[in-house]
Amino acid sequence: MLGTNFVLGASINTGDMLAQLVIFIVLLVLLKKFAWGPLMGVMKEREDHIASEIDTAENNRKEAERMMDEANAELKDARQNAHQIIEDAKQTAKTQESSILDDARQEAERIKESAREEIAQERDKAVQALQEQVATLSVQIASKVIEKELSANEQDQLIQEYLKEVGESK
Repeated sequence: MLGTNFVLGASINTGDMLAQLVIFIVLLVLLKKFAWGPLMGVMKEREDHIASEIDTAENNRKEAERMMDEANAELKDARQNAHQIIEDAKQTAKTQESSILDDARQEAERIKESAREEIAQERDKAVQALQEQVATLSVQIASKVIEKELSANEQDQLIQEYLKEVGESK
C-alpha cells in the first residue's frame, strides 16, 4: 500500500513539464544566441590571433636567419676584401721597394760616372799643367844653354837644379 500511495502521490503533471520544457528550450536558444555565439566568436578570434602570432614568429625567425646568412656572407666578403687589400699593399710595397732600389743604383752609378769624369778632367788639367811647366822649363833650360855652352855633366847638373826648383815650388 505504501507503494501505491507513492505512485498515486507522484502524479505527473504534463502541463508543468511542458512549460518547463518550453522555458528550457527558450533558455537554450537565448544562451546560444547571447552566450554561446559570442563565446565561440571570441574563441575563434583568439585562435586566429594565436595562429597569426605563430606565423609572424616563424616569419620573423626565417627573416632573422636570412639576415644572419646575409651578414655572414658580407663578413666573409669583407674579410676577403681586406685580405685582397693587404695583398695588394704588399705587392705595391714590393714594387716600390724595387723601384727605389733601382733608382738608388742608377743614382749611385751616375755619381760614380760623374766622379770618374771629374777625375779624368782633373788628371787632364794636371797633365796639361805639367806639360806647360815642362815647356817652360825647357825654354828656360834652352835659354841657359844658349847663354853658356855647357858640357854634358853641366847640362845634367843644370837640369837637376831646375827639377829641384820645380819640386820646391809645388
